[in-house]
Amino acid sequence: MVDHTVKAFDADIGQLRGMISQMGGLAEDAIALAMQALQRPDPALAARVRADDKAIDAIESEVERLAVRIIALRAPMAVDLREVVAALKIAAVVERIGDYAKNIAKRVPMIDGEHRIEPISLLPSMARMASDMVRAALDAFAARDPEAAMRVVESDAALDDFYDSIFRTLVTYMVENPRTISQVAHLLFVAKNLERIGDHATNVAEMVYFAATGTQMADRDRGGATSEDER
Repeated sequence: MVDHTVKAFDADIGQLRGMISQMGGLAEDAIALAMQALQRPDPALAARVRADDKAIDAIESEVERLAVRIIALRAPMAVDLREVVAALKIAAVVERIGDYAKNIAKRVPMIDGEHRIEPISLLPSMARMASDMVRAALDAFAARDPEAAMRVVESDAALDDFYDSIFRTLVTYMVENPRTISQVAHLLFVAKNLERIGDHATNVAEMVYFAATGTQMADRDRGGATSEDER
């Protein structure tokens, strides 16, 4: 009976991990497609990114239901309980990352114009860095690897530096080319959303670390995402 219960719990945890991984893959795709839509520009692709966000939301709801069921039926304790709670929280964070990609896609029709400005070419590298952080954080969750989680947190400083550099470049470009103020303002919004994706990846990494070790990761000096983030 005990063996059966353990196997059932392991199967439930495996299902949770699978759904989190699926959400992460969809979120990564959304970031990449949103940036493609921005570069081309492609309003139709941007609209697809916005529509596809519903799939991420749906999986998050499934994760919530499964996590509640596991807690109610399996009564997990210690590391097992921490992993279930971490999965529940991580699903909410990944859903938010999908929202950031959707927000970027919303800007595409606003930036689309006859004259495309040069700084757009700076953003894809930042997007890849942010997306890599998301993937690494979710890989750490799947592997229950606190060391990998710490590496994600440590990489956030590089993304913040990238954001600061792009911010300065965009502001300088706007000052030198006043007619581009509207487009640059939208690009600043895009860059900020990418920086917040990195913040959320580090939030996931911190949850992974706690789930694996039972201790909080040491405080770090960074600007976290807030409840005032645009949806």
